Amino acid sequence: MDSEPGDAPARHYDPGGWLAQYAGRMLVVCPQCGGRALVAPRPGLPAPRYFSELLFQPRRLACGGCGAVADWEPEVRGAGLVGAVLGGSEDPFFWQPLWLQTRCVGHVLWAYNEEHVDELSAYVGAQLRERGGARPTRAMFARLPPWMKRSDNRSEVLAGLETLRALAKRSAPAERSDAAHERGDRPRPHGSMYFRGGPYEGGP
Repeated sequence: MDSEPGDAPARHYDPGGWLAQYAGRMLVVCPQCGGRALVAPRPGLPAPRYFSELLFQPRRLACGGCGAVADWEPEVRGAGLVGAVLGGSEDPFFWQPLWLQTRCVGHVLWAYNEEHVDELSAYVGAQLRERGGARPTRAMFARLPPWMKRSDNRSEVLAGLETLRALAKRSAPAERSDAAHERGDRPRPHGSMYFRGGPYEGGP
């Protein structure tokens, strides 16, 4: 859902969705030309039954500008697969800077795709936030950094999200955000393990 800063809903209900819900498509910086590329599950794969399966599906990076293509496969470790760990301003498969990132109140604000931006806008713009029964260690909104949740930062964060929404419509190397030139905000170094019975998220 699209939302302008002044039209954000007064109430937001968080059902406890995971960040993995938005991991199907990731807009990234192309490693070859510096324009916008797309990271998505490799074509021909069956649709995942659970969002967590997106962390283990083979991925393809494709750039519509220069034609660059790269593939990613999960690491096999014993009887399981080691998947990606989400979070940070680089994609967790190819370690490329996310296309949707901008500087905001002394930090870097980022998102994976347009739907991710929309959900963040709805949450940040809400005057009243309600939480469902999901465990906060898994819920995306519960794990947002404090600076994004502070009411006195609301207008700046919403403006930053509008910048990300505009960036999603651009693709040329010269239109890349200056924040996307930097690295260092990588996810934690452990991976998620997937066994025959289902996913097991390893690490502390």
